[in-house]
Amino acid sequence: MAMNKNSNLYIVVYATVMVVVVATLLALAAMSLQSRQQANMLGEKKSAILSSLDAATENYDEFITALVVNAQGEVIEGDALELLFDMKGAFEAGTYPIFKAQNGRVVVPVYGSGLWGPIWGYLALEPDMNTVVGIVLDHSGETPGLGAEIATPKHQAQYVGKTIFEGEELVAITLRKGGAQNPAHEVDAISGGTKTSDGVSLMLLNSLNNYLPYLKAQIAAAAPAVEEPVAAEEEAANVNIE
Repeated sequence: MAMNKNSNLYIVVYATVMVVVVATLLALAAMSLQSRQQANMLGEKKSAILSSLDAATENYDEFITALVVNAQGEVIEGDALELLFDMKGAFEAGTYPIFKAQNGRVVVPVYGSGLWGPIWGYLALEPDMNTVVGIVLDHSGETPGLGAEIATPKHQAQYVGKTIFEGEELVAITLRKGGAQNPAHEVDAISGGTKTSDGVSLMLLNSLNNYLPYLKAQIAAAAPAVEEPVAAEEEAANVNIE
């Protein structure tokens, strides 16, 4: 027997069927696009890493070696790019992705909290593991025109040439309200974005602390290459004296 199309029961059944059908179609569409979305997000992360290095024209796969280090600075097994999709979880687990360029520069991912949500970025360092090559910062919901300015090229350009160590102490880079006073380790805070600026300062210090054992190990490994010529000159001088 045909159901009365004007009855409440028909309307409820029809609406339920339509909801199920639409939900199924949406789920199938999402599943079919998931791999493409993942690939697009991965491409964005690779692009950000290259941009922080001022190497946007380079081929990521040929130019970058991705590593994962632990809290002791030791290289461990892991997918560095995969960890970028949950940097908070990766940091909490003591697994830290790092990206080495062919020219000796490295990119350190950073993660923290702004005023309204997560903030993150990629800080590139010279082979001395101290001098900043560049930085790319992003956020999930900082205030447009205020805290969101951390993601602009104008703000990020201030970091180039800054240093993260004062002697052997990690000081990172501070966003100072009222203007930078220490030219080595400070940049201008975002006008009207004090909370976001403070969040970036804390993010840089905390995140770099995660990588401190690795950075110091790289600095120590490079030190003999600087000292060897001096030792060779002293040995030559001793020979001449004899």
